[in-house]
Amino acid sequence: MDYTIRAATLEDCKDIYRMIMELAKHEKVSDQVKIAQRDLVQDGFSKNPFFQSIIAEVPEQHRSSKDGHSKVGFALYFFAYSSWKGRSVYMEDLYVMPEYRGKGIGKALMSKIAQLGLAAGCNQLNFAVLNWNKESMDFYLSQGCWDVTTGLGYHCMRCEGPALEDLARGDPKN
Repeated sequence: MDYTIRAATLEDCKDIYRMIMELAKHEKVSDQVKIAQRDLVQDGFSKNPFFQSIIAEVPEQHRSSKDGHSKVGFALYFFAYSSWKGRSVYMEDLYVMPEYRGKGIGKALMSKIAQLGLAAGCNQLNFAVLNWNKESMDFYLSQGCWDVTTGLGYHCMRCEGPALEDLARGDPKN
């Protein structure tokens, strides 16, 4: 199947948001999405963007059978820094619509992020995958990735909402 991988543009925000919602539904966390399409516009396409994104697009004759979409996958990423390893790229999301999976699109999106990371002087690609998502885990392992939790014993931690506000004030609850 023919497809192209390209940098996302401001005009892609509607489709990126649609696919974020599809991914959240797949991961059974639709209620956790707190952003709107306007946040993508502001945070990804302003003077100092917080993220970058790439799009997988198919020609008109291969549009999705359900809704006629030609933008069928995306990856959202940003650059970070490791105090041990230096520059890194973090892949926040990688998503391909179900009817287009198994056609090399996910691999092409991930490969493009790896290329962009290497071009920026990065030496590692980081991302998270849900522990129940065996299909994705198998895919990532087949690409040469490894499970940091198993290998190094790290756990991904988060602070948000009132706890983040308390921490910022220097008043954590514990």
